[in-house]
Amino acid sequence: MPQNRPRPTQNRLLCALPQQEYDRLAFHLEFVEMPFRYVLSEVNQPIEYVYFPNYGVVSTVTITEEGETVEAATIGNEGMTGIHAILGVEQVSLQAIVQVAGDGMRMRIDAFRREVTPGTRLHELLLRYIQALISQLSQTVACNRLHSVEERCCRWLLTCHDRVPSDEFFLTQELLSQMLGVRRASVSVVAAILQKAGFITYSRGKIRILDRLGLESAACECYSVVKAEFDRLLGE
Repeated sequence: MPQNRPRPTQNRLLCALPQQEYDRLAFHLEFVEMPFRYVLSEVNQPIEYVYFPNYGVVSTVTITEEGETVEAATIGNEGMTGIHAILGVEQVSLQAIVQVAGDGMRMRIDAFRREVTPGTRLHELLLRYIQALISQLSQTVACNRLHSVEERCCRWLLTCHDRVPSDEFFLTQELLSQMLGVRRASVSVVAAILQKAGFITYSRGKIRILDRLGLESAACECYSVVKAEFDRLLGE
């Protein structure tokens, strides 16, 4: 069992639990730092823990045989990693990796399966979270096919901004290009455009959001569609 008792959580799933249910789960929760590029689960490997981020950004990514990566879904304090465990699946063909550093709560997979059962509030919330993730995946497919790199970049920056407690966060152009599945040169051009518009500043991998409304106006509708769906299914 984890030795550290959990600190107050900012994870929306855990915060939505009745106090009695949270107290029961708290015995199995452990506070953990989630540093940049920390791998929470590997491709086709059984997981040891599920993670409930408090803040920061976790990406689930597809890795090709050539070693190239592209993001499938983004996870922050609205969700959790290892959701496939609730479906009885041991492993998936995706990697979960921290893209913006943060912290969170983790629970051993055996405790998760034992405690999160049909009839519990968390089980109900996680089924709704799965539907929200499916909506995000579907919207991402459409976004990658139909929208410009600039629109997609704005969407991703807004998604990150929602999940960190600051207007500034660390995000390299190389990482952003991998997440969007485009060339780094394309991201460099977009970053310069957004900087010139006064929406962001960018220096040595640090991005500061200066004009969020401007970013929202430049992003495709996918950002607002996905956010609205998460709010509808999980509660604002």
